[in-house]
Amino acid sequence: MSQTNVASYAETRNQDMQAYFLGLISVAAFAMTLPAAKMLAGDLSALQVGFFRSVIAAFAAIPFLLIGRAKRPNRSQVKRMLLTSTGIVYGFPILTALGMQYVPVSHGGVVLAALPLSTAIFGTLITGTRPSRAFWVVSALGFLTVLAYTVIKSKVSDIYVGDLALLGAVVLAGFGYAQGGALSKELPGWQVMCWTLVISLPVLLPVSLYLFDANTLGHLPTQGVAALLFLALVNSLLGFFSWNRALALGGIQRISQLQLLQPFFTFGFSIWLMGEAWNWLTPVVCAIVIVLVWLSKRI
Repeated sequence: MSQTNVASYAETRNQDMQAYFLGLISVAAFAMTLPAAKMLAGDLSALQVGFFRSVIAAFAAIPFLLIGRAKRPNRSQVKRMLLTSTGIVYGFPILTALGMQYVPVSHGGVVLAALPLSTAIFGTLITGTRPSRAFWVVSALGFLTVLAYTVIKSKVSDIYVGDLALLGAVVLAGFGYAQGGALSKELPGWQVMCWTLVISLPVLLPVSLYLFDANTLGHLPTQGVAALLFLALVNSLLGFFSWNRALALGGIQRISQLQLLQPFFTFGFSIWLMGEAWNWLTPVVCAIVIVLVWLSKRI
């Protein structure tokens, strides 16, 4: 192997390692979405949770753009950012908050296991890249494994509004993730998220003011305030800095498979923070999914 090929291989390997590392950080952060939303379920409506977290994140994004001297996106990029916002500024935050009013955190986390497949499908449609047939087989196996886990662990009474809301969140988030990942090949990932939030302010701000209830927010417990700030500053802003970068470096389809691990992070958080019950089936299924994620990386 020539020195040029060796250097190219090393660079590709380092890029892949960076992409997977950043992706795992983001997945761990995103896994806290449902526990945090569950903490707010009894105090704020789904619309309040969704809009408040996004408007706080939008104002927090402004200093990043100013300090980083970010260039304004062009007209084409703004249009795609508006499309991105439908999934990750509005749809996912509102629908996950709605879902958490009806189903347990651990159940909701497993429903969100469809996110990798949704992201991969939209990534293929948006970027035009065509992963191998083996990739789709492995992705489908990962999804079916987690789906089987859901059926085993769920009760019929859990299904209805909660699951429908979470499935809607899966579709919209997959679309938003793919759009953001594609844009991150043109702009730094942190700029994509910051601009997406900021250009949404003309909608976010008036709706948030309409939904604002001083009495409700004034009596929000400390735990609820912490949950809302986490959703705003980490899940709606900082988490996407590393996620968009990971998608751009490693490819939308491949990196999206890391989200198959998200239900198990969520399960761990549900036990630690929400006091939900431990079971041995979850780590076994998690081990299977990890193997499938590894296989999707290799093919």
